[in-house]
Amino acid sequence: MAETKYIFVTGGVASSLGKGIISASIGKLLQARGYSVTIQKFDPYINVDPGTLNPYEHGECYVTVDGHEADLDLGHYERFLNIRTTRANNTTTGRIYKSVIEKERRGDYLGKTVQVIPHITDEIKRNIKFLGNKYKYDFVITEIGGTVGDIESLPFIEAVRQMRWELGKSCINIHLTYVPYLAAAKELKTKPTQHSVKQLQEMGIQPDVLVLRTERHIPVEMRKKVALFCNVDHESVVECIDARNIYEVPLLMHKEGLDTAVLKKVGFSYKEDDINLTDWKGFVDRYNQAKDTIRIALVGKYVGLQDAYKSINEALIQAATYNDRKLVLNCVLSEELTEENADELLKNNDGIVIAPGFGQRGIEGKFVAARYAREKDIPAFGICLGMQCMVIEFARNVLGLKLANSTEMDSKTPDNVIDLMESQKEVTDMGGTMRLGAFDCHLTEDSNAYKAYKKMTISERHRHRYEFNNNYKEAFEKAGMSCTGINPETKLVEIVEITSLKWYLGTQFHPEYGSTVLAPNPLFMSFVEAAISNSKKK
Repeated sequence: MAETKYIFVTGGVASSLGKGIISASIGKLLQARGYSVTIQKFDPYINVDPGTLNPYEHGECYVTVDGHEADLDLGHYERFLNIRTTRANNTTTGRIYKSVIEKERRGDYLGKTVQVIPHITDEIKRNIKFLGNKYKYDFVITEIGGTVGDIESLPFIEAVRQMRWELGKSCINIHLTYVPYLAAAKELKTKPTQHSVKQLQEMGIQPDVLVLRTERHIPVEMRKKVALFCNVDHESVVECIDARNIYEVPLLMHKEGLDTAVLKKVGFSYKEDDINLTDWKGFVDRYNQAKDTIRIALVGKYVGLQDAYKSINEALIQAATYNDRKLVLNCVLSEELTEENADELLKNNDGIVIAPGFGQRGIEGKFVAARYAREKDIPAFGICLGMQCMVIEFARNVLGLKLANSTEMDSKTPDNVIDLMESQKEVTDMGGTMRLGAFDCHLTEDSNAYKAYKKMTISERHRHRYEFNNNYKEAFEKAGMSCTGINPETKLVEIVEITSLKWYLGTQFHPEYGSTVLAPNPLFMSFVEAAISNSKKK
């Protein structure tokens, strides 16, 4: 087997250009050509992981199967490539420095002065090479977060420079930049790209491929001009124009020849048509051809930022597409949802998703959404805190426990239907009380969950601290809320349902994390099918 090839994706001119989507698209195209591929993200912020970051600032916190709180781009990687990532696929400056400092404290450096070069850059390179060395992938794609020129990303760029020097043609750089259109001059401008490449060159890196993000087509002559100024083959200057949806990007990049440009640069032979994108094209065609709509309300406290619930949004889109529907997502800010305006904000939706989250803010609005869906018999899907809100609302308004709550919201509640496990109560480190990663769940036959998964045992990812209190389990089940998913080891409740309703289900886990383009999550498929059925009966 040939040695692992390393592809580095950097960004210039502006942030939020879509390096994650481009990285995932490159991976998809190489995978479709039969190569084994994985993708990793290196983030320059000093946080050890994004678990404590505000979703409004950072977007969704993604969780890997091995319980690592990761950057949301790992969700793109998994959804596009239909693979599973781990903590090795996401590294931050904080983790790099933490590792180096721990080694220094142990005396691993034998009294040497610990410096950015070589110690920090060596640690970065060790993390970059880990996946290739351990699993022998054909390609390891590494996305470098931030924008070239940022102070915090300099050690990562220096590590890339060293690897290119050490590995030669086995290591290439793809640089993503922005080509703005000046409306007053009616011109596209490539000068920002030229300056961005110049910055990269000053740091010792010559890009092999340029991907130019643009809202308008870039003429061939302009691309040749960019190639000339930036020392890049003109065939390796690729246009990335705005797409109708992110799923079209791999197809557009293939049309532009991005995959063949990469294969040329690493010295691999190829045939133009030696690629299998049939299933991917099938999904994109269904997405674009869907005419009927499905209206889903997403009730949460971070709905003001589209990336805060990215995996839920994409899981809903995937399920809607496979049901030949176009998703209309109505975001409802839970802080503003009340008993008085619930009908106005929720009645025109075919289904309701009650979003996950942490903390008190916006919680009452989620109770309102749970009660509205239950009493109006609208298909409802509660995820993590959303499931806990379903439980609390049921306890208050069906069991008559008017002060029922989670001890997260009210530590003195007389009816702690949601609580910490006993083993967690003595832990002072908040991270130590989290249930993170994939856990098994046994399903009850004839439940909606079992009908969706079509098997008795499943495994889904968690990110939460509080649990259903089993002391109340019997009372809930007698009143009509069934516990249809149970962790086989801890006996913790993973799924609750009201089976007498059309589709009213809450999960303690996050099924959205495991939903991919070619393998949509069964619960999202079942929920969307119920919402479609509900829309037909209106």
